[in-house]
Amino acid sequence: MAKVAILGFGVVGSGVAEVLARNGAHIGQKLHSNVELKYILDRRDFPDSPFSPRIIHDFDLIERDPEVEVVVETIGGAGAAKEFTLRALAAGKSVVTSNKELVAKHGYDLMKLAQEHNVSYLYEASVGGGIPIIRPLKQCLAANEITEICGILNGTTNYILTRMIRAGLSFDAALKEAQENGYAEADPTADVAGHDACRKICILASLAFGRHIYPEQVPTEGIDRVSLADVAYADACGRKIKLLGRAILEEDGKIQAFVAPHLIGGEVPLAGVEDVFNAIAVKGNAIGDVMFYGRGAGKLPTASAVVADVMDAVGRRDRPKFMDWGPGSKDVTADIRTLATRWYVRVRGEAGRALPERLDVERFLARSGAPTGETAFITKAPLTRGALDNALEGLEILSAFRVLED
Repeated sequence: MAKVAILGFGVVGSGVAEVLARNGAHIGQKLHSNVELKYILDRRDFPDSPFSPRIIHDFDLIERDPEVEVVVETIGGAGAAKEFTLRALAAGKSVVTSNKELVAKHGYDLMKLAQEHNVSYLYEASVGGGIPIIRPLKQCLAANEITEICGILNGTTNYILTRMIRAGLSFDAALKEAQENGYAEADPTADVAGHDACRKICILASLAFGRHIYPEQVPTEGIDRVSLADVAYADACGRKIKLLGRAILEEDGKIQAFVAPHLIGGEVPLAGVEDVFNAIAVKGNAIGDVMFYGRGAGKLPTASAVVADVMDAVGRRDRPKFMDWGPGSKDVTADIRTLATRWYVRVRGEAGRALPERLDVERFLARSGAPTGETAFITKAPLTRGALDNALEGLEILSAFRVLED
């Protein structure tokens, strides 16, 4: 019998309790050992919940109970969640988490502590919700040198962009609809400013390339400056706007990791990923291109991934699995200003049509109702952002998004 404690009884924590209760017999059959939920730590009491007898308010009970083998951390953030995780690992308990912020900021240190105490620290649900991606990267694709990871990593922003593209809603109107449907928080900053996607690409890149990449090393743009004008221009050239998290292995071994809106062609698989769905494309030097697709969040999909990690921790209690990476440093990542790509650009200024004299334009774009003096185009040759800015000196840059080639 393995006993489990859940920290936090919000959406994911309650989903974990529900999956453990609903699928207990199936889980026990798979493991040849029953898994029992003993405690749920939360500030609230939940008197109407069937799990109310398990609610406690003091982490000390969990920390000191030798029967608790696995602690499930679904609190979020890097405050109390970090403290409780450190204490649980030091007490010889495996920890399973869905907390992307904690893993992105402190994953290396927490995994090192888990190894020192011969327990597991597992985090499949921290990226992609119920989409299996952590284990495939570490195990199924282990024979490959990963050269790039590129993904739609945030369902809220993808929903907003989908509604802008399909329904012609403004950013503000699409955001309000997302909030009304429960896809966006009252404060949507973490989603629309790209912070959520940044944390996820940090985890994926750290795992794929073997060194901890911290959020502050990842230049991040959100979708709050994407307008219906940009959507129309993208449509005019058969492309869509998507917020992508990308990590690219350069020839010198450094990593270009960043989050930004991109124009992507309709033939690119990521272009067909809509609404709240996520997708992660991985390039390996042996397997080529593979893509993982599904719901990137949600109560039960995320809980499913968490409980799978619980089962893994219980099943491997005598030989913990270390889904780890090496330490980070300032020289792991490359300067984003050195990355040359093609660009979609929208500018305002009377000299806009004279652009071919300044840079190599593949095509100019048109849209209905464009104001006088506005020019949009796609560059032909790859440029760094610095070279692009120099070429556009004297013009007001309204939008500048990278173009995903394939």
